Amino acid sequence: MSTTTIRLDDDLKERISAAADLAGKTAHAFIVDAIARTVDQVEAEEELHRIAEKRWAKLLATGSSVPWDDAKKYLAARGRGEKPVKPTARKLEH
Repeated sequence: MSTTTIRLDDDLKERISAAADLAGKTAHAFIVDAIARTVDQVEAEEELHRIAEKRWAKLLATGSSVPWDDAKKYLAARGRGEKPVKPTARKLEH
């Protein structure tokens, strides 16, 4: 395990200490957890962007998409525990 030094202003250091106490953690554990959560969030956002770019490219290549109203009805039914038929993609109209 390596060591990294970070510089914190006194106010932030005090806030971290207080928040760590409230969380029942050491300041070190609190900081490590905060960094890990931030890294996880950035990685998840990057994956979301990768998927969105792939889907956008497919939309541009095929010109087909599921209308939002159809998708919304499908998702609402799934949310109610139903097993609806997936809506089919259609060519976009210009």
